[in-house]
Amino acid sequence: MTTTELRAQGGVLVADAAGIRRITLNRPEAANALRPEDRDAVIHALRTADADPDVRVVVLAAAGRHFCAGADVKALARSRESGGEKRVGDAMQKIMDGAQILVASVLDCSKPVVAVVQGPAAGIGAHLAFAADLVVASEEASFAESFVRRGLVMDGGGAYLLPRRIGMQKAKELALLGDALPAAEALVLGLVNRVVPATELADAAETFVRRLAVAPTSAVALTKKLLNASPDSDRAGAYLAEAMAQEVQSHAHDSREGVRAFVERRDPDYRGY
Repeated sequence: MTTTELRAQGGVLVADAAGIRRITLNRPEAANALRPEDRDAVIHALRTADADPDVRVVVLAAAGRHFCAGADVKALARSRESGGEKRVGDAMQKIMDGAQILVASVLDCSKPVVAVVQGPAAGIGAHLAFAADLVVASEEASFAESFVRRGLVMDGGGAYLLPRRIGMQKAKELALLGDALPAAEALVLGLVNRVVPATELADAAETFVRRLAVAPTSAVALTKKLLNASPDSDRAGAYLAEAMAQEVQSHAHDSREGVRAFVERRDPDYRGY
């Protein structure tokens, strides 16, 4: 994958080049609010990146001033007005088949995912960022659990992600009040990795992305799985998973290459497998 391949899927742009898949939310006129077709396009782009050996890192970004205003509430309102009588379980199934799968596709992607947040991220937009492996934010970015302000319950894995990221009390404050969290405070809480001026955002993100694009991808994937599973594992389970991951990676080309490069005092040439 050496030349850029750009394609549009609904309000989402997907571009591949040099081992990097860039997924860009591209509805700036609607604050990049996600319609079902946009959500599904992001899921597809993540799943195919997961399965493509040429993709070694994924970037989640957005066009315009906003990162993502969340789900398209106007589309939701139109759906409710025209949907007729609701059946028990319909709403639950929509969430399980939609927002939850979207966030899971970030968490479960074997490739590292870097979120580049240039502006407000609300609702499922905030959860997209929180699910990423690394988050680089502009000083103008903010994060909001906006559900309560719409009379809604948080979805898209928010009740799973937030307490594991920042602890229960702060998670409740954000979820129950719905106030926007400035990027600087998100950095202090550990929700983001870097906060930089808007003019430096692209370069700061590329520092992470370029390093991951030449990293030992299979080792990164196994490490990501271990870390994501650790909050829900006891010590015995975590130790066993760690040992199994070590066993699997010991057979990888990059494992041998890393050791050989260290002994020979040169930079390793990782191939991603």
